[in-house]
Amino acid sequence: MKRLSQTMIATAVAMTMTMATFTASAAPAKSKKHADHALKMRKAVFSLLGSNMGPLGGMAKGKIPFDAQVVETNAKRISQLSLMMSDYMKTDTSKFKLKTDALEKIWAENMKFEKKIEALTIASNALSQVAGSTDEKILRKAIGAVGKTCGGCHDDYKSD
Repeated sequence: MKRLSQTMIATAVAMTMTMATFTASAAPAKSKKHADHALKMRKAVFSLLGSNMGPLGGMAKGKIPFDAQVVETNAKRISQLSLMMSDYMKTDTSKFKLKTDALEKIWAENMKFEKKIEALTIASNALSQVAGSTDEKILRKAIGAVGKTCGGCHDDYKSD
């Protein structure tokens, strides 16, 4: 019960911080150098997110054996990364021609995008809660919920 309470508190704090972060729209990059740096940081966060999702997806699909420690570690990392995303989305780089897969509408839909980040935080915290389970069905469902939040963002805000 203690673990559940800590996770619930962390999720509530994360959502509060997230909403406060995006109450105003993202500020435009001041220069090309500023925009390049902002993009580099965003790509780093999303790269780390992908590297932590990969093993979870492999487990959920039965391609690699379940490892409770990896599930717990990666779920925590994904939650932490989700909390960083808002910070790294504060700089609107749309006026510069940067090589990115992000769609321009991210900047016009900050609050909607932020809700998707919140969903990732909540889903990854829920995965942390069940990480020690030996029931692969429960683990697959929780991993699937995290994956669904990633996919929802990709569907709306990433070019393919």
